[in-house]
Amino acid sequence: MDFVAPRIAFLGATTCARPRAVIIGAPLDRTESFRSGTREAPERIRAVSDVLEMYSPLLGADLEDVALADLGDVPIAADDVECALDKVAQAIASVAPEAVPILLGGEHTATVGAVRGALRVFPDLAVVQVDAHADLRDAYAGERLSHATVMRRIADALGMDRIVQLGIRSGTREEFALARQCRHSTADLAIPAGLRRWLADRPLYLSVDIDVLDPSCAPGTGCPEPGGATFAELLSMIHSLRGLRVIGVDVMEVLPAADVNDVTSIAAAKLVRECAIAFAGPPRGEH
Repeated sequence: MDFVAPRIAFLGATTCARPRAVIIGAPLDRTESFRSGTREAPERIRAVSDVLEMYSPLLGADLEDVALADLGDVPIAADDVECALDKVAQAIASVAPEAVPILLGGEHTATVGAVRGALRVFPDLAVVQVDAHADLRDAYAGERLSHATVMRRIADALGMDRIVQLGIRSGTREEFALARQCRHSTADLAIPAGLRRWLADRPLYLSVDIDVLDPSCAPGTGCPEPGGATFAELLSMIHSLRGLRVIGVDVMEVLPAADVNDVTSIAAAKLVRECAIAFAGPPRGEH
């Protein structure tokens, strides 16, 4: 498909012919309920990524050792969510399984399209959602495709039993009751040993809503929810997935207009760097 070329490529990204990880922007911003503007996130995350070093001391590896390409943004029409999700699905399916797609968003609804695309390639897919909100409503403000219904629509595609929820601290009474049908749903970020063994047996799509972080360290998001994780805690959880078969990632709901000194966009950029190294870099000991 034809992508919209980025004005600034993400840190370290090149036009390599056979990338192991690809950056894709998803500037969808159609159903935000509190404050909008997430369409600006992909460009801003790319722009601030230049402040980061290429080397990850926690992983002991370098982004320079990852064949990373920035394909640009999915062309999204503002008034047609279903069409936008189809395009996101096409984008994800077009690069998997040869490369790990890393989606920059944009409202969380785009993850529905990403998972649909991943399922075309990986029918036994499981989804790990890292988020403040359960996102299990069947409809919100009259919309069945919404940032508040993301995981319900994903459950329609793959079932509740293949969804893992981490960091969840907000939702309706009905959503929390429904979440008990998930493989795992919790307010913390820890992955028990039994769950890790289950995750190790299947391809994983990792979806990170930036509002899983406490607003004190990530104010630039559409629906901030007090009481969240620190950046270090989130990074530790992501690093704990290294060695598992993570086939796709997204970092969603960054809202540059509500940010303070770009701290949220920079946090998102660092998460992207760490994910690219952890899930598409050389095996440990080969860098």
